[in-house]
Parts: sequence; C-alpha cells; structure tokens
Amino acid sequence: MRWENLTVEPGSGPADAALFGADAVTTRTFDSPEFRGITFHEIRARSIINRVPGASRMPFEWTVNPYRGCTHACVYCFARRTHSYLDLDTGLGFDSQIVVKVNAPELLRRQLGSRHWLGEHIAMGTNVDCYQRAEGRYRLMPGILTALRDHANPFSILTKGTLILRDLDLLVQASQVTDVGISVSVGFTDPDLWRTVEPGTPAPERRLDVVRALGEHGIGCGVLMAPVLPFLSDHPAQLRATVRAIAASGAASVTPLVLHLRPGAREWYMAWLGQHHPHLVRRYERLYAEGAYAPKWYQRRITRQVHELAQEYGMGPTRAGMPRRIPAPVGTDSAEPATGAPGPVQLTLL
Repeated sequence: MRWENLTVEPGSGPADAALFGADAVTTRTFDSPEFRGITFHEIRARSIINRVPGASRMPFEWTVNPYRGCTHACVYCFARRTHSYLDLDTGLGFDSQIVVKVNAPELLRRQLGSRHWLGEHIAMGTNVDCYQRAEGRYRLMPGILTALRDHANPFSILTKGTLILRDLDLLVQASQVTDVGISVSVGFTDPDLWRTVEPGTPAPERRLDVVRALGEHGIGCGVLMAPVLPFLSDHPAQLRATVRAIAASGAASVTPLVLHLRPGAREWYMAWLGQHHPHLVRRYERLYAEGAYAPKWYQRRITRQVHELAQEYGMGPTRAGMPRRIPAPVGTDSAEPATGAPGPVQLTLL
C-alpha cells in the first residue's frame, strides 16, 4: 500500500516526507462479532490538522480525521476515493480496511500548543465518521475533545454515530470555553432503505435520539438531511416524514443535501443501484450525466421543499459545521507543530 503518498505538505522537503511510513503500520484483526471481517491498520501519524481544499464551500479551513475508511459502509460515501490513495479498494475495502491514527490525541495537543497555530475552527466528521464503530475500541475522541477543550479551540462534529453520547460531559465542558457545533446526519427515515444503503450505521431513529439527548443537556444540535436520494427518498411524503421526525427530536435546524456522486463513490453506488433498484439506473445516468452533482433545478427544488417543511415545523436552515456557542446547562460549574501553511488536503462533505 502506498502509505508514503500521505505527505505532510507537498513539496515540503526531500522526497516529501511521509505522514507515516510503512514500517510504522501495525495491522490487527479482532474476533469480536462487531469487528468480524474488519482489518485495522494502526499508524502513528506525523500531522493531524489538515487543510481543506481551497475550492471547498465549507466555512472552515481545517479538519481532524482520526480514521480513514468507515465501517458505516454507506454506499454513497464520497470519501471512498481517498482509499485509492493508499492502494486500497474503494468498495468493500473502504468498509473493512480501517486506518487508525493511534497517536491522534497527543499529536493534536502538541499542534494546538504550537505558537504557529492561530486557534482556528476545526471540523470533524467531514471525511469519515469519527464516531464509527472503531471508536468504541480505540477511544481517540475523548483525548481529542480534551485537547480542544483545554486549548479553548472552536470545533464542530458531524456524525451518524450514537457513540457521541459517551463523550457528552466533555462536549458540555468544551461548550463552556469555546464555540462548539454538533450536527447529526439523517437523510431519510425509511427503515428498508436505511438497511441497504447505510448498513453499518445506527438506525435513523437512534440518531434522532442523539439529537434529543443533546438538547436535553443544553446542547443545540442541527440535522444535516443528507443525502436526499433521487427517486428513493425525495417523494414529498417522504420528505415530510423525515422533516417531521427531525422536528420532533428537537433539532435546532435542518439542512438538506442532495446526493452527489464523485469518482469512487459513483461506481460503488451505481453497482448497488443496479442490484437493488435496476429500474432506476437509466434515470440516474440521465440525472448525473453532467458530473458528480444533480442539476441545479433539482437541488433547488429539494432545498425549497425541505425549507418550507422546516418552517412549517418551526425549524430553520443552517450551514453544517458552523460553530455556535452552546450554553452550559443550568447548575453546571463552570512532534512538529502545525503551522498556518497549507497541509495535506482532505475532501469535505459538501
């Protein structure tokens, strides 16, 4: 595998020093039922704060991704292509070959403490989910959140994982000293669709329970309604059912995002579509004939419908990942450092 492809900064030195070398990789498998068939590649990264591409529409520049690959196994996941950078398969390999940056917490703490780091917003969950099943074993996020809290560094998390509730106390503590934004991804509530298109994720209802639990602890949480799947979850009645369930969870906002099919994800999703919904293949080929994104008219239609429903149910739109001050619940007591120079590029969700 081309581990050496992950460079700290392209052109930064002789041979572009790798983020980690092949001799630093430990491969493990576990017999427990929840990890059967999954291989973990444990590495010690040399950098953990990554710059997003300049063309990104995201309102932040920096991300932290403690994992590569994702056991959520969402067939549409845009991040599948990143596995090809390591000579790993973007299909089943993305779902079962998980790269774990085991030194992420201490590395982040060191980079946050650098005099070169300016305390900018850090987004998590924008590439793969930091609360996927692997986190239950490796427990990287408590150390990451503690470092962010101790440095009062603003951050946001986007997740489909219910495991985030394990770290509720740390989230509340961080919210007392910095801006924290939490969003949960729920694109639809159809149980049959969920079982086939997002087989490794908690059920949509369980994710909405997360929104409810966060709200009960004074942490406002938005929902990224993503992806809306053309011809599968975009019927007006389906959109209404999803927005109604999101509103009932107490979500602060709902923001729709229509499915986009970048290389790597496109091939895997279309293969899934041909197996489960072959009558839709030609319609998808026509809808996405111009590239990775659905036509603007279609995106505008979905956005308008969801925003109208959100207004009806007393919610508003927001931009996923935007930081916001989270009020503390009543009665709550109050290596090489990262630089401002561009670092390794990570794809973003939007």
